[in-house]
Parts: sequence; C-alpha cells; structure tokens
Amino acid sequence: QVQLVESGGGLVQPGGSLRLSCAASGSIFGINRMGWYRQAPGKQRELVASITSSGITNYADSVKGRFTISPDNDKNTVYLQMNTLKPDDTAVYYCGGDFRVIGGTSAYYWGQGTQVTVSS
Repeated sequence: QVQLVESGGGLVQPGGSLRLSCAASGSIFGINRMGWYRQAPGKQRELVASITSSGITNYADSVKGRFTISPDNDKNTVYLQMNTLKPDDTAVYYCGGDFRVIGGTSAYYWGQGTQVTVSS
C-alpha cells in the first residue's frame, strides 16, 4: 500500500558529502515518522536518523553533527544529508517509515536500500 524508493547512493571519498532521498507513494493518509537505517556487511541494521511528523529528529551518536534528516512533506519525501563521510559510514542505507494508510491503521514500510561506499 506504501512504496518507498531510495536514491542518491554512490561512491564518495572520505570527507565528502552525499544526499540520499526517499520518496514515498501510495495510499498515504499521513506519516508518523520516517527514518534512515543502514546495514554494513556482517552487521545488524541500525537507525541512523529519524524524524516525526512534528519535526522531532534523532540521530545515532556516530553521525551527530555530520548527518541531517529533513522532510519535504509536499512530496512525501525525506532526505539525508551526509557530510564529512567516513569509511565506517559505508553501508546499504534503507529508508523506513511509519505511515497511516487511507482507510486503515499505521504500519511500517521499508525501501529496498541504496549503497553508500566511502573510500579513497
């Protein structure tokens, strides 16, 4: 009922920047929360950043001061601006969201992920 499509991943050198986008579509009545997660090889998926409908954000300690999550509510899109990237940021980044579906209840949806590689 809700589809999430990530974009913006790629290869960047340490210290560089990248902006990820996540566009949501479908029978969306409202968005409670959207966020970015990442999963590195051999590691568990972890929360990177999230934002609520009221604009409250939270970040993983490892990205505070470097990453910024922001919404474009008119487009049902959330962005993740990643600055001062480090090799440890290398992972598949997933977009997820808690959506209120038209005529239904809230549920969490996931995108398929976009690869971010930070390497010299």
